[in-house]
Amino acid sequence: MAVRTSSPRDRRLEWLLSSSAIGNLADGIGKVAFPLLATTLTHDPVQIGALSATQFAPWLLFGLLAGALVDRVDRRRAMLLANVGRSVVIGLTTIGVWTGSISIWLVYVAAMLLGTAETIAESAGNALIPAVAGQDRLESANSKFQAAEILGQVFLGGPVGSATFALFAAFPFLLNSAGFVVAAVLLLGLTGRYRPNEGAAPTKLRADLVDGLNWLARAPLLRRLVIIGGLTALTGELAQAQLVLYALDDLQLSNATFGLFAFVGGIGGLAGAALAPRLVTLTGRKPVLIGGIGVCGLAFAGMGLFRQPVVAAVLFGVFAGSVVAVNVVLATARHALVPGELLGRVLGAWRTVVWGAIPVGALLGGGLTRLLGSAGATFAVSGFLQIALAGFAVPALRRFSLSAEPAHDQHRGAERSH
Repeated sequence: MAVRTSSPRDRRLEWLLSSSAIGNLADGIGKVAFPLLATTLTHDPVQIGALSATQFAPWLLFGLLAGALVDRVDRRRAMLLANVGRSVVIGLTTIGVWTGSISIWLVYVAAMLLGTAETIAESAGNALIPAVAGQDRLESANSKFQAAEILGQVFLGGPVGSATFALFAAFPFLLNSAGFVVAAVLLLGLTGRYRPNEGAAPTKLRADLVDGLNWLARAPLLRRLVIIGGLTALTGELAQAQLVLYALDDLQLSNATFGLFAFVGGIGGLAGAALAPRLVTLTGRKPVLIGGIGVCGLAFAGMGLFRQPVVAAVLFGVFAGSVVAVNVVLATARHALVPGELLGRVLGAWRTVVWGAIPVGALLGGGLTRLLGSAGATFAVSGFLQIALAGFAVPALRRFSLSAEPAHDQHRGAERSH
């Protein structure tokens, strides 16, 4: 699929990781700036939750199509063009904020367009990881990409987004747009061709989609992981979509200190990315997955019950570290079990379920906050549901190994049947 360069050291992983890191920094700035912008236009928790729902709705609508697309085209080129598209959309948003012509409905439109481009960029970028890392470095590579995501989106992007928004509302959107341009340029250093089955006879898009879904239907372990991932996303987003209201209303933080609150979450996320491979080596993937979901639940339940800024920030850091460890396990299992030529389609189906659950959770979280009267109560409910989910995962995965040979035997059988 890919052509290596003649360089004595293969730097393709570094180029992809650098592009991902800058893209995540830009995304992190936007993920703080957009909710803060929304709170200047409305304080309705349902409308705030609808913003998160709008950002992730494209995964529900176009996730499968995006996955099939990145299995048919050069994945590097698809990721590059998607980043350019995101830059253009945010650039236009910057003009709207600067001129004062922005409205909550235009914010929703921008969020929908960004989410659509993200389905291509994320699917292509994730499918590129095994091609540039190799099977022997998957755990390490996924940990690095998770660290880059946390570092960019929370550790750096959150404080930068909130601080620059406090100075000048259009400033973070300008930085966001420029960041995606840099991320696209860095992909030019990723030498080689990354089109699966290059030279094969053309196939119909519908047939490709059916092949991918049929493969997933014959892989019982992957199906269970999709369900667990989807429920984890839904229960977690109940609270995460309300994070800005929790920080501003329940904890009485300012717009600027909201980013510093998220900064502590970034520290936890980096710790989780660093520890995940070691924990997997010590205990195996399954205990890290199930234990991580349980700790996520304990952290959110604690945030809902103890609404003190320092305690809440520490618990948010614990949540971030745990959810990163969970994501490392899920991503590595997915890369190890799915054939490279089907990775885009299976990933599209995976994220249609998992990321499609996020807008559902966001809308339910907004309604729950309105019903219960505070975002803190929603955090408590989210936490207890995640604890219950960890309990559900124990029997659901009992007869499967995420690391041992039988899982790979299942993978090969499914590949042969395909």
